[in-house]
Amino acid sequence: MVLKVYVSGMSGNKEVKKRQQRVLMILDSKNIQYDTVDITEPGKESEKELMQNKSTSSGGTVSDPEPRHPLPPQIFNDAEYCGDYDAFDMANEIDTLEVFLKLAPADTTAVSSAQIELKQENGVAKEGEKPEEEEKKAPAEGDGDNEKAETATTAEAAAVPAAVVPVPAPAESNSSSAQLLEREREAAAQ
Repeated sequence: MVLKVYVSGMSGNKEVKKRQQRVLMILDSKNIQYDTVDITEPGKESEKELMQNKSTSSGGTVSDPEPRHPLPPQIFNDAEYCGDYDAFDMANEIDTLEVFLKLAPADTTAVSSAQIELKQENGVAKEGEKPEEEEKKAPAEGDGDNEKAETATTAEAAAVPAAVVPVPAPAESNSSSAQLLEREREAAAQ
């Protein structure tokens, strides 16, 4: 199955251009393979007709809410219509993009396992594991020295400011932001 995104390389409508860029950016960020079909290129008249005939949504914009023909971007999975920009954006927002694009479960498995691995690396507990806080043992009863040490450590941590990470000297073009950053550091140190 080939995902096709129908675009217009010569659109004079800024909103259409932004929508096309956003769709392509999201597909790239999610590592979803697609083909871009520019309906304004010579010899693509049949592709343009296919897009206009099979699109059920017009892709209306603020400047043209009810266009005569469907506006790009329009998304297809092979010859099966998926939707326009608004439907794509909504599916992305509610995290159902794979369903919207009519991708087979095999196509999304790699992404799902990669997300699981990333969550595990970032410290999200695996099923059946106890969070780190539960693994810490409470001090034994009657061990007063240990409790005092923990209290002192907590008090010291609250009194000591966070470590300042050295930042490389900014370029001259960012001098105002460097000055602002320096003022914030001085205020935090006081």
